[in-house]
Amino acid sequence: MSSSRRKTGEEKKELLRFLRKPKFRSPSLVIGWDVDAARLGEKVTDYLNIKLGGQPFCEIEPMDFFSLAGVMIENDLVQFPESTFYACPDSDLVVFKSTPPSHEWYKFLDLIIYVAQEYCHVKELYTVGGMVALGAHTAPRQAWATMGTPEIKNTLSSYGLTREVTFETPPGGRPTLNSFTLWTAKKRGIPGANVWVPVPFYLVTLDDPRAQKKALEFLNHRLELELDLKELNEEIRRQDEKIARMRSSDPDIDKSIGKLESNIALSDRENQELVRKVEDFLRVTGD
Repeated sequence: MSSSRRKTGEEKKELLRFLRKPKFRSPSLVIGWDVDAARLGEKVTDYLNIKLGGQPFCEIEPMDFFSLAGVMIENDLVQFPESTFYACPDSDLVVFKSTPPSHEWYKFLDLIIYVAQEYCHVKELYTVGGMVALGAHTAPRQAWATMGTPEIKNTLSSYGLTREVTFETPPGGRPTLNSFTLWTAKKRGIPGANVWVPVPFYLVTLDDPRAQKKALEFLNHRLELELDLKELNEEIRRQDEKIARMRSSDPDIDKSIGKLESNIALSDRENQELVRKVEDFLRVTGD
């Protein structure tokens, strides 16, 4: 190993805190951010950790990546954002859950890939995220994906992902964090894909069990996790019943959701009113 590479490795280790070093065979990595439409990345990674017994094994030190304006004070203690790797060794899976860094994106993502490659020997990675959609919650969900390499695009061609995604970063803007993650992984030779599931705009600040199930169905199939997702069907049923009660008690809301189910666009006022009423109702009844 060259002295420059050794130095770079030592600098990266100083930004990491290992709790332990579990053994993996040739795992996959799933990444989720806790600031997302319907908290989809957070919900999916939490579900995987709970069901697969994920245990934290490494944390990224926060000081270089998060503004003090973004930390919380609880019981007189500073609560920094979480950036944690979890090991699910029985499933040969690594899960990374984090708050999006407020600065030093490349340095932060490079640390993720460094741990994935040097300590876990990850063979591929997947990010999971929600994207805001204008449709109704009753519409069937389709998982969308952007691929890091032609090889993984071919590999995932039979998984029912919609791959015809066209997006161009606006002038003066920068890529999404998930796109940047995919680019960083590709530079280090790790194939990957960003998986997106549409979330109805009036559920963005709430939970969306349909979106969670769709993302988990893909991961369950691709990674052979043998998860039983039936309990999500119960969450979907409960949410549908709550919204149905709201529709039956409020003709305006029923009309708005009916328009969405018929692919009719709402006015800005109707959009805002639907969001407000759904948020208020579900938070009172428990989303």
